[in-house]
Amino acid sequence: MVSNELLETKFFIPSIRANLVRRDRLIQELDRSSKGKLTLISAPAGFGKTTLLAQWLQQTGFSYTWLSFFSSR
Repeated sequence: MVSNELLETKFFIPSIRANLVRRDRLIQELDRSSKGKLTLISAPAGFGKTTLLAQWLQQTGFSYTWLSFFSSR
């Protein structure tokens, strides 16, 4: 059984630390891809997908809805 506390974290964008490495090339790729209907970000666990997306959303000013999916496999 999954606790409500864990589920609540899936609905809020994570906070961004000030000392993160900027990934300008990847941010530019997201800027270009935002003109399409769907963008897939795929990489192994721990490669910074969530952090990258949070950084990008923070700087774009876009309206967004955050929902993080997880699998219990």
